[in-house]
Amino acid sequence: MRISPVQTYTQFQALPSKSEDTNPISKGGEKALLAKGTFLAGLGLGARLLFEFMDDGFVVDKLGEKAKKINKKNSHLSPTKQIISGIGIWGGLILMAIAGFATIYTLFKAPKINYQGNINAFKKSKEMDVYIKGNEAEKEIYTQMNEKAKGADEEEKAKLKEQYLQMQMAKNRVPDFVKLKR
Repeated sequence: MRISPVQTYTQFQALPSKSEDTNPISKGGEKALLAKGTFLAGLGLGARLLFEFMDDGFVVDKLGEKAKKINKKNSHLSPTKQIISGIGIWGGLILMAIAGFATIYTLFKAPKINYQGNINAFKKSKEMDVYIKGNEAEKEIYTQMNEKAKGADEEEKAKLKEQYLQMQMAKNRVPDFVKLKR
């Protein structure tokens, strides 16, 4: 008995492969970057605001009382573990207050994030389109130069070498916002 491989995927081979020269800029990505930055700014602002209240003893007294109430459920623990648990609960309440303020701050800034994300995505998209088109033209010129060099004599090769050096000096610049891996 002979078993042959199943060839069900052959219909997909005719589909064009995805080009690597597609624009990677998206509105969602730009908005996510802005939202992350706004949330981090909100964390800083929330921490500063909470510790401004610390002058009045709000953080130490009020949150300390809440931590003690929550920590009463841990009466079965040793005294050392109760102290550590109380400090952890107190710290958790502080962090929860700061994160809550940061969330509210981010939601308050959401319309601006949406608008600015659209603008940033449009600008970066246009810059990337120019860069991608420049790369395509550059590749085409190099391909044509390579084809000419295959059947060229020494004088033509010297001229092509000079043109190649000029092309290298006028290389297409990567947009400023792109971080290259080096």
